[in-house]
Amino acid sequence: MDEKALKTMTVQKISDSEMANDSGKDVAIGRNVLETEIEGLRALAKSLDGGFSQAVEVIDKMKNSGRSGRLIIAGIGKSGHVCRKLAATFASTGTPAYFVHPGEASHGDLGMVTENDVVLMLSNSGENAELSDLIHYTRRFAIKLIAMTSNPESTLAKHADIVLLLPKVPEACPNGMAPTTSTTMMMALGDALAVSLLERMGLTADDFKVFHPGGKLGKKLQKVSDIMHGVSDLPLVLESSKMDEAIIMLSEKNLGVVLVVDGQNELKGIITDGDLKRHMSADLMQKSVTDIMSTGPQSIEQDALAVEAMNIMTNTPGRYITSLIVTENKDGKLAGMIRLQDCLQAGIA
Repeated sequence: MDEKALKTMTVQKISDSEMANDSGKDVAIGRNVLETEIEGLRALAKSLDGGFSQAVEVIDKMKNSGRSGRLIIAGIGKSGHVCRKLAATFASTGTPAYFVHPGEASHGDLGMVTENDVVLMLSNSGENAELSDLIHYTRRFAIKLIAMTSNPESTLAKHADIVLLLPKVPEACPNGMAPTTSTTMMMALGDALAVSLLERMGLTADDFKVFHPGGKLGKKLQKVSDIMHGVSDLPLVLESSKMDEAIIMLSEKNLGVVLVVDGQNELKGIITDGDLKRHMSADLMQKSVTDIMSTGPQSIEQDALAVEAMNIMTNTPGRYITSLIVTENKDGKLAGMIRLQDCLQAGIA
């Protein structure tokens, strides 16, 4: 064997050895992460107390009140991602639930939270500034607030009706900063709530299927026209109107938006809560509605499935939509409006 081939074999052996060492190190790190999170879950299981039972009782009472209440789950960042998963888990196990982004709640979506609901808010620190408006809203309207946090002295914990306290255990991140153990505990504790509520319902395996998509076929096949607000119920103002008229119409109809039309009821634009905030000024009331409105709002045909409307409103990239214009057909003639809240109340979610 020549010298060059020998050197190549030597380099290959060193490379293989390094890979073996890296592989062993990766496995060790992985095991340490899992062990750290397992210890967190053990600590969480031991920490459960009467607060957990109170939370189950409050949510169960809301479900059985006959007032169409829902569990509103809210959180920011990684906690927000956990909230989305938990909303799906609660809904599939028989507890009506919906995720509300606290930031969007501050810009008009608070109207989706009613006095019949219960709010479950997740924040490890309990001090996120984005949560403040939603916390204040629950206190103002006496809406039950359940906090899931590791900080009993936090703003969230101090204002909540019930606190589900997460034990202070290390994050699995080597720097102790990335949400790892804490989010695992949040998800597990949410699952524990959902299953406890499921057990109270005494559902069988067959009953359980009802809360999955295959068992909601009738609701999934509802059309937009079945649940939309017709033209006669819409907050309409002529394009020649001033903003003082639009504000009055916004309050009278209470649908969260105002539609701007011409003399033939042809849609020219829409004024949303976001539009009002962007144009807020001392002379707002004297401005023309055409100066404030947004043109080309998203729409859907009245014969489309309501679930399609729901998907557009919740899955449009980069946008958060709570209302869709409804047209009679592709020619764009105004037929009505459908809101995210209408879809939720109809059981489409």
